[in-house]
Amino acid sequence: PLWKLILISLPQLGVQALWCFICAKSAPYMRHLGVGHALATLNNAAGPTLGLFAGPIVGVASDSCTSKYGRRRPVILAGLVSIWIAGMLFSLAEHMLSGPAAVALAAPMYCVLDVTINVLQTPHRALVADLASEEQQLPMQVVFVVFIATGNFIGFSSLRIYDVPVEHMLELMIGICLLNTLCIGVQFLVAREVPLARDPDAPKRSVCAPVVDVVRAVRGSPRLLYHLAAVQCLVWVGNTAWNIYGGQWFTASVFQGDQNAPEGSEEKIAYGEGNAAFAHGGQARSVLQLLSALAIITLLLRRWLRPRLVYAPCIFIGGIASLLAAFAVGHSGAFAMVCMTLSVMPETGSFAIPFGLVATLNKRAEEEGKQVSTALQMALLNCCVTVGQQICTTILAAIEGSLSLEKALPCVFILAAVAQTIAGSGALCLDDSPPGEAPSADSGMEADETMEAASTAVEACA
Repeated sequence: PLWKLILISLPQLGVQALWCFICAKSAPYMRHLGVGHALATLNNAAGPTLGLFAGPIVGVASDSCTSKYGRRRPVILAGLVSIWIAGMLFSLAEHMLSGPAAVALAAPMYCVLDVTINVLQTPHRALVADLASEEQQLPMQVVFVVFIATGNFIGFSSLRIYDVPVEHMLELMIGICLLNTLCIGVQFLVAREVPLARDPDAPKRSVCAPVVDVVRAVRGSPRLLYHLAAVQCLVWVGNTAWNIYGGQWFTASVFQGDQNAPEGSEEKIAYGEGNAAFAHGGQARSVLQLLSALAIITLLLRRWLRPRLVYAPCIFIGGIASLLAAFAVGHSGAFAMVCMTLSVMPETGSFAIPFGLVATLNKRAEEEGKQVSTALQMALLNCCVTVGQQICTTILAAIEGSLSLEKALPCVFILAAVAQTIAGSGALCLDDSPPGEAPSADSGMEADETMEAASTAVEACA
């Protein structure tokens, strides 16, 4: 039933709340521990780098897991344990140690948190894809976007509790971890997985088997997946500028505050005002994300527009918002909040449309008796998120080596605008031809089958 699938997808809310909170305050927290601006930014690159390799490998391991508890839940439980351990050690670093020792503990723990968040995206989506019928695939991917918007709202709301959130990292982290535990507890109570039966005649798998499976699955994936991956990577260069560095832009560039300034000073007060404006903008961003997600599912259900004609405008809106942030906002807090609100459109599209196309594509292939790797292909799309994060973070760290933080941050929005303009153009070229039209030679029949499955799904739901 649909209501069970909705409850099973609930943990995406907790993961997104954690991601929204930790990404926005990772670099400021490292600055709080005494790290320089460029190194604090560069620390954000380690997690995406490891996630690029860990995501697909965990996806393959999940697809082939023969535990009596199912394929997805053991991975999800391990992820929850990882969140608690890494989250507590990360936030306790300043209480347990001091100086370089605290940094040495917090830096790798943030990396573990980042990798865990990326890895957990896959089994949550794959579990729903496993249990949903073909008619439920596309709507459920948009349900994920609704939970993502709600999780973002919770994450941004948590930033309003304190003027300087990084000074209260432990309290906030405990709250976020408890939220994830509650959501996963509900999921486990509702989900009923059928264990994957181990073939008694199958040869024993080697330690390198998951890596080999990744290579084989990538080589055998439909061409549409490669096109989606390229667009996803560019989209997330722009999304990263807002999600990870938007808070610093508000506090340092727009409001010209300083988190390390003396209590009661103008810079400290300005930092608190910038953090509040960032949180307000984030809440408005989350509301727009929810409304735009509902608009997207309506357009797809009614088949008024093809997916590429929905996705591309979303990306272009984000590119315009980034361009305005770089050249027009200045020190206007209200204008900055408007730009931040609009910047969510590419993220909304990237979480709904690519994953929905992959899910419907694999469901049709599964019904035709073909071997599918749903978790792996979704992990590959998530890897494109990490590649975008890596590109944005590395370039910003290099810029910070020669410019102050206040001047460096607007430069990253120029990068975001360029990347999302190219991504929007690429999205317009996606081959999403509906049944009855000849697909392009590049995408083959895979794209046609995908759109047929998606059309069937939305027609049934409508």
